[in-house]
Amino acid sequence: MYQPGPFRIDDPARLQALIDRHPLCLVVVAVDGEVHANPVPVLATADGSAHGRLRFHLARGNPLCNWLDGERPALMVFSGEQHYVSPDWYASAQLVPTWNYAMVQARGIPTVLDDSGLCQLLEDLSGTHEQALKPKIPWTTDKLETALYTRMRKGIRGFEMPIDSLQGKWKMSQNRGADDRRGVIEALDRLPEDAGARQVAACMRDLGEPD
Repeated sequence: MYQPGPFRIDDPARLQALIDRHPLCLVVVAVDGEVHANPVPVLATADGSAHGRLRFHLARGNPLCNWLDGERPALMVFSGEQHYVSPDWYASAQLVPTWNYAMVQARGIPTVLDDSGLCQLLEDLSGTHEQALKPKIPWTTDKLETALYTRMRKGIRGFEMPIDSLQGKWKMSQNRGADDRRGVIEALDRLPEDAGARQVAACMRDLGEPD
């Protein structure tokens, strides 16, 4: 990923937070000169290594299952907050439109989980997102008949990928002056019906208020 200096983010906590906020990831692999990609919910797990690992599952009928064989590298792309930026929002003149966004890319070699690992992944994945729905009583796999749950697991395959490298890019107007950045933040905040605009404004503030 192209990372000009002002936009490069190396802070592990910030990278992890984006993955947690936006867990729907694009899994990308190259096979015989062709690039294949598929979206999938991913769970990031700390394991004592520098970057941790990612766990996910795919339908067994998905061709990616045949290519994530423990030898082929994969690229995992997490897209975060994003919004169009109008040049009218800048204090400076003679500028052009752009797009502000945050993104994390992880690389590694996925391996297949056994049934025990798959069960744990399914418990952890649903548990994580069910907790976010409080005060709703969390759904658990205990609500499924045992035989049905066993049959359903046979239709999917679980994977884990130790993260070999992790890159972050927050393109949030850091290359503009303080007045320009302030103008973008204020304009985004004035779009009350646009949740994405407010999220980008919050990201810009999180990087530091303009001087």
